[in-house]
Amino acid sequence: MRRSLLPLLAVAWLLAGCATQATPYQPVKNGYGYSEQKLEEDRYRVSFFGNTRTDYETVTDYVLYRAAEITLDNGYDHFVMVDRSTQGTQQAGSAPTVGIGLGGFRFGGSGGFGISVGTSTPVGSGRGEAYRATADIQLRKGSKPADDVQAFDARAVKANLQETIRRPPLQPR
Repeated sequence: MRRSLLPLLAVAWLLAGCATQATPYQPVKNGYGYSEQKLEEDRYRVSFFGNTRTDYETVTDYVLYRAAEITLDNGYDHFVMVDRSTQGTQQAGSAPTVGIGLGGFRFGGSGGFGISVGTSTPVGSGRGEAYRATADIQLRKGSKPADDVQAFDARAVKANLQETIRRPPLQPR
């Protein structure tokens, strides 16, 4: 009976682990990911919402990366951060759990077996920090002004952050 349990336990553990990944770079899905709103012809509000597994630096990098993409997609060269903020909110934390139950009936002579996969709050933590970064950007053409610390060269931002961008796995069609 032990050998037949191993494949089930492996699948259960993998399924439980899938729910605990950091938010990938993707359009908003299930409340997490990036979004943008066009405010004027050359102004956008860009946001990234991360889950409790997505750290502060990742959330802020993803907003910059999305701002660079929007800038280039619209035929501009650099963008200026007109306003930006990053906020953390406490959310109930969870961790993958796998439970196994064996049971028997005292008089019936029969037994039961079950596997449960779910999440639980880790002991001692109970809560996690989820970050949301938002930036209002203005798109501009030409070279970035060297003396403006709020200006970013879109091509440079995209090239420098490219290796840190974690995209969701490809889904079969």
